[in-house]
Amino acid sequence: MFSAIEWMIAGRYLRARRQEGFISVIAIFSFLGITLGVATLIIVMAVMNGFRHELLGRILGLNGHVMVQAAVGQLKNYDAVKARIRSTDGVVRITPIIEGQVMATANQVASGAMVRGIRADDLGALQVVADNIVAGSLGDFENSKHVVIGNRLARKLGLMVGDKITLISPKGSATAFGFVPRMATYQIAATFSIGMFEYDSTFVFLPLKQAQTYFRFGDAVSGLEVMLDHPDRALAIRPSLSSALGPGYRLFDWQQANSQFFTALKVERNVMFLILTLIILVAAFNIVSSLIMLVKDKGRNIAILRTMGATRGTVMRIFFLAGASIGAVGTAVGLGLGLLFCTYIENIQHWLESLTGTELWSAEIRFLSNIPAEVDPIEVAVVAAIALVLTFLATLYPSWRASRLDPVEALRYE
Repeated sequence: MFSAIEWMIAGRYLRARRQEGFISVIAIFSFLGITLGVATLIIVMAVMNGFRHELLGRILGLNGHVMVQAAVGQLKNYDAVKARIRSTDGVVRITPIIEGQVMATANQVASGAMVRGIRADDLGALQVVADNIVAGSLGDFENSKHVVIGNRLARKLGLMVGDKITLISPKGSATAFGFVPRMATYQIAATFSIGMFEYDSTFVFLPLKQAQTYFRFGDAVSGLEVMLDHPDRALAIRPSLSSALGPGYRLFDWQQANSQFFTALKVERNVMFLILTLIILVAAFNIVSSLIMLVKDKGRNIAILRTMGATRGTVMRIFFLAGASIGAVGTAVGLGLGLLFCTYIENIQHWLESLTGTELWSAEIRFLSNIPAEVDPIEVAVVAAIALVLTFLATLYPSWRASRLDPVEALRYE
């Protein structure tokens, strides 16, 4: 498609002489703009993908895909309800739980906490917790006054494994001496760190029997968490669950519980993609301006080429190669920088934090302890294609202008 002489002339035009230095500067800025635009777009998309994947994994790892609750009040006869929905296609695990908000206190420090009553076997099946125990073990958890708490909550209260924590429920009892909050003291069996600030700083796991006693649930639970073989099947499987359960129950899935959060993430991701694509578009316009100036400066050379027999197509391909080379090389370098940054993003974060003495990624604000990055090969290919298409389109008009140059007019005043 392109001859060797066309490649050679395009390369010579890119290596501007001293009097053409300004054109070369514009070309360099075009190259840097495309490189930074592609690299930034890949990095931001990877971080947004990683952020969504990590949050989704942690939220769905700790919470069920579908929650089954009684239409009114507490869920009784939960083992019988569990048996009715166990055979539903796609159901992997069913976990009875009790949830309630309390005040956790120790060492004269108090903090809000979310208590989740759960059986020891079900807690062991929660890999997001069982695989991230940082101190102690789950061995003493079943049928005892032991709890498992997040490591950030433990640090906030100054607690270690074996220490005692007091839970105070606002749902107390009315006595002759007035309203008395419900209080109970438990021993810490283990601490966990799943890497999500909200869970590590608030969750307290309590044996189900102890939770039923503490919250005065009797032989009932708050609901059943249903884990599916794939979270995306939650909406499709709800009719089957409703049919197996019958009337008197209500269902809500993880998408309903977290719809606003993940919708906001999706909108932010799309907006960031659009804004960062504009960086590449600006760089493409720089290529247009640099090529137009190059055509104006090389008018005499174009005229000589035409008189020597070069066709208009040859001239057009020469300037197309000159502009496309900037875009192709800039895209390739941008891809390399973006993928390299995503691979070593945590090391770069720690280096910048040590260099500046500031915390660049606050877990309290961003929910996760570390910057996640997940590169999607399809997205990388789309980014590269967009960059190449924009830069190739940017070269068409200047190349066409060069091919339409009249040799007589170009040489008349030389």
